[in-house]
Amino acid sequence: MRSLIIATNNRHKLEEIQAVLSDGISLKTLGDIGCTEELPEEQDTIEGNSLQKADYVYKKYHVDCFADDSGLEVEALDGAPGVHSAYYGGPQRSHADNNRLLLKNLEDKPNRKARFKTVITLIVEGNVHTFEGIVNGEILQHPKGTGGFGYDPLFQPEGYSKSLAEMSMDEKNEISARARAVRKLANFLNTQL
Repeated sequence: MRSLIIATNNRHKLEEIQAVLSDGISLKTLGDIGCTEELPEEQDTIEGNSLQKADYVYKKYHVDCFADDSGLEVEALDGAPGVHSAYYGGPQRSHADNNRLLLKNLEDKPNRKARFKTVITLIVEGNVHTFEGIVNGEILQHPKGTGGFGYDPLFQPEGYSKSLAEMSMDEKNEISARARAVRKLANFLNTQL
């Protein structure tokens, strides 16, 4: 069985990804290799942060691994909050503050097109592979729903009449940017490794 490190200590994320991988691949978390430090995220793009985290783990711990980074990109805000999505409303990383600032910055903007983007970077034996997932939609005028987290109450995916926060976890996981990127990663791992 081949072992692969996922650059997180989030067990839910680990289980979600392991469920779509073949039985020949076993995932381990950062904690399993003794990595307790905060991974660097100093780049100005989602792709850059994903690569930086994977590269850090690969070079420091000498293990095959993958990392992901995600963000919300709003067309009328030139792609903001983007790579800064988690702390858009300030360093406290508050979902409520992020959502308030987003709505404030869109007050006079008729274009509310947006997309969630996830980039996964896999490094195997020094070779870098990238997988992207995108879900297009728009930012609502007001929050709708109580499920999910982050920008979910404000984001309505294209082709749907409800926000991500109004969807069941199964519905959201079918269309989310992370799920789309994970399916591409899983397909690569299941067929190439």
